[in-house]
Amino acid sequence: MLKLLFDRLLTTIPALIGVIVVSFLLTRVLPGDTAAYFAGPAATPQAIEQVRKQLGLDRPLPEQFEHYVLDLAKGNLGQSLTTGQPVLSDIKARLPASAELTLFGLILALLIAVPLGVAAAVKQGSTLDHACRAIATAGVSLPVFFTGLLLVYFFYFILQWSPAPLGRLDVFASAPNEVTGFYLIDSLIARDGETFRASLAQILLPGITLAIFSLAPIARITRASMLSVLSSEFVRTARASGLSARMVVVTYAFRNAMLPVVTTLGMVFSFLLGANVLVEKVFAWPGIGSYAVEALIASDFAPVQGFVLTMAILYIVLNLLIDIAYRLIDPRMRSAT
Repeated sequence: MLKLLFDRLLTTIPALIGVIVVSFLLTRVLPGDTAAYFAGPAATPQAIEQVRKQLGLDRPLPEQFEHYVLDLAKGNLGQSLTTGQPVLSDIKARLPASAELTLFGLILALLIAVPLGVAAAVKQGSTLDHACRAIATAGVSLPVFFTGLLLVYFFYFILQWSPAPLGRLDVFASAPNEVTGFYLIDSLIARDGETFRASLAQILLPGITLAIFSLAPIARITRASMLSVLSSEFVRTARASGLSARMVVVTYAFRNAMLPVVTTLGMVFSFLLGANVLVEKVFAWPGIGSYAVEALIASDFAPVQGFVLTMAILYIVLNLLIDIAYRLIDPRMRSAT
């Protein structure tokens, strides 16, 4: 297992180098002048040029890139001009909010999509099967921002069941003592039921928005994988041996159908990290997605580069976890290594 992790980490080095180079170059070709933005609309050309020199934007690109790489080697992602704080501090403060929202939406989608996909495969051609395909089609068709706005309009504006979509907590609740950075978990650790209910109420609508977005591919892959396994020879042998339908489905078919589902989970999680940007803006969620958008609007390079690098590292960690899950699910892959 350690050899696998080491080999995978070695293969990610070229990808990380590519991400660093591309993110640096992209931020330099984006429209807008950072120096003019922070000098102010009434600034003179001389003042703008002075700000440009202070930011180091008057240097040649190779020199700027060298300075950027040296700072990265020291663990310095730069300074955010919009917040006035180090980018690393901003990301540390905002990443738990994005991670909690993404995981909440993914877990909610799993709790619905996997049983739905299994049931649709077991009862192929039934009403449940048709409903599963209809839900999957609707989930793929609806843009994530539209789903979020629709939920806000219906549950907050019309029914008034949901609190105002203004962040992780309403104005009457205070954040729990930070342990994990996840308000739901930290409030449970502190045994603060009021804060838990308040944070759950705030995360429910954005979490459902992400769950609807991710439910469709998970349900479709689960159904297709289960159909393939249920028609295999070892399942027919298990049924002929007199095993119960529940044991055949749960013990034999489901575990063998999980490999494609695990692969899909990795892809869906990657998509959710991208969809988070839109969902966070709709629900005023203080995550790194909204942080990157605000920095992009202000032509603030350092936060955008830090965001891209953070996403790349998360993808690498996610791929490592998927490889480990493969070997835990399939004994054949463990014996091959």
